Amino acid sequence: MALGKDYATQECSIARALEVVGERWTLLVIRDALYGVRRYNDFLGHLGIPRAVLAARLQTLTAEGILEKRRYQESPPRDEYVITDRGIALWPTVRSLGLWGREHFSETQLRVFRHATCGTELGPYGECSVCGTVVPVPDVEMVPGPGLDPDPADPISRALLKPKRLLEPIAIETDSAKPVAADPV
Repeated sequence: MALGKDYATQECSIARALEVVGERWTLLVIRDALYGVRRYNDFLGHLGIPRAVLAARLQTLTAEGILEKRRYQESPPRDEYVITDRGIALWPTVRSLGLWGREHFSETQLRVFRHATCGTELGPYGECSVCGTVVPVPDVEMVPGPGLDPDPADPISRALLKPKRLLEPIAIETDSAKPVAADPV
C-alpha cells in the first residue's frame, strides 16, 4: 500500500503543515532559498537532489505560495525561484531544526547567524541580545562557522563561504561556455 501524502484524519495544524513541507528534501530546498539560492541548477548542484524530486518540490512549493517562479531570461526561457513572505515565515522552523540537529547529532557549528546591524550572534529564537529584538530575516547575516568545509566541491557551497545576508541572491562565477540545463518545471 502506498504511503499517502496527507493526514486527512488529523485535526492538527502540524499535520497540515507537514502536508506541504514534510516530504524529504523540502526543508532543504526552503533552507537554500533562504540562503539566496534561486536557480534550478544551483539547487540541483548544492543539494545533490534527483532532478525529478527537485522539479516536484519546486512545483509544490510554488503552488503553495512558498516560492514564486520568476522569469530571469527570455531566450532561452529560464526561471528562478524566489522565496515569498510565506516561505520566509518558515525561517524560525528551519533555524530551530538546525539548532536541534547540531545539539543532538553534531557539536560542530557550520554556520553562524548574527544581527547584521550590530554583529551580535543570534540567540536560539532569532533574537539579538544587544538590541533586544527578534531580528527580521533580511537583517540576518550568515557567516561560516568553524566546522564548515573550507574547500567545498560545488560553487554554491563556495559562494556560501563568504559572509552574506539571508535572502540576498547567491552570486557564483559560471563558465559561460557550459550550457545551462533548461528549467523542467
